[in-house]
Amino acid sequence: VTLVESGGGLVQAGGSLRLSCAASKSRYSLVVMGWYRQAPGKQREFIASITSSSGNTNYTDSVKGRFTIARDNAKNTMSLQMSSLRPEDTAVYYCNAQYFELGFFRDYWGQGTPVTVSS
Repeated sequence: VTLVESGGGLVQAGGSLRLSCAASKSRYSLVVMGWYRQAPGKQREFIASITSSSGNTNYTDSVKGRFTIARDNAKNTMSLQMSSLRPEDTAVYYCNAQYFELGFFRDYWGQGTPVTVSS
C-alpha cells in the first residue's frame, strides 16, 4: 500500500489548510486511517483517526475543535481540515493507514507533508 499526502505549506497563524491522503488499492481490509505529526526535535504524535467501517473519529486534545478528519472510502482518500492554526502546529504531517492482513494488523505511512505556521 502506498500513501501519498498533499496540501501542506506555509500559512499564517489563524489560517487554514487542508491535507489529503490517497491510498493505493489493497486486497486487505482497511481498519483505520489517521494523521500524525512530528515537529523538529520531537517525537511523532497522534493527531486524529477515523475508522473505515463506522467513521468513528478520535482527536488529540490539542486539535479538538480546530481540526476535522474525514474519509471517502469509495476513493480511498482521507483529509484533515485544519483551522485556527497556531505556530505550535508546525510539523511534518504523516498519513497512516492500518490494514488487517492475514490475521495481523499492518501499518503503512506516507512520506509526510510539511506544515509551517508563522506567527
